Amino acid sequence: MPAGVVVAGGRSTRFGERDKATANLGGVPMIRRVADRLVPIVDALVVNCRADQREAIEAALAGYDRPIEFAIDDDPDEGPMAGIGRGLSGLDPETYAFVVACDMPLVDPEFVTYLFERAAGRDGAIPKLADGWYQTTHAVYRAGPMVAACEAALARGDRKIIAPLDDLDYALVGEEAVEEQASIGADVFENVNTETELEAVAERFAQP
Repeated sequence: MPAGVVVAGGRSTRFGERDKATANLGGVPMIRRVADRLVPIVDALVVNCRADQREAIEAALAGYDRPIEFAIDDDPDEGPMAGIGRGLSGLDPETYAFVVACDMPLVDPEFVTYLFERAAGRDGAIPKLADGWYQTTHAVYRAGPMVAACEAALARGDRKIIAPLDDLDYALVGEEAVEEQASIGADVFENVNTETELEAVAERFAQP
């Protein structure tokens, strides 16, 4: 059954002193905003984070309507690709999971469903925009192949977020498909790195 993996272990260096994963976004912790949008789609949620984040994130997700597991980073400074692999590592190898960064709160459930459909029978479905940027932290992966690809990349000393892709058979979701399938188009990939960006995204949630 499909799962969701939220990657939250980054250091939030551009965000200031506090952890952006639990920052207040229109009255709701940002990671909860992300997780709530996955409820109609996934059967379980995995949160990848550092050990020192767990207590606050557990509080932010209290009462969540799906089982939650934590995948704690062994080495918190290996980067987001390692976090993806760690988050997927506890799932059945054949499980498909939507992986999303905790700072991408504009998740569109219908678009995620489309990604699951595109990934079926392959190792994943990964959006790629016209600027050439792969949206690897807003993508669907089959757990086993992606974990193996991440481990292989780390073993050869390559921490780049796209390093595992060469080892995967995945569906490429181009910008035209994104614009057709996501209700807000490529804005669905908007991420929050600063307090100013948090305020701007909060205005979206305040709109009726």
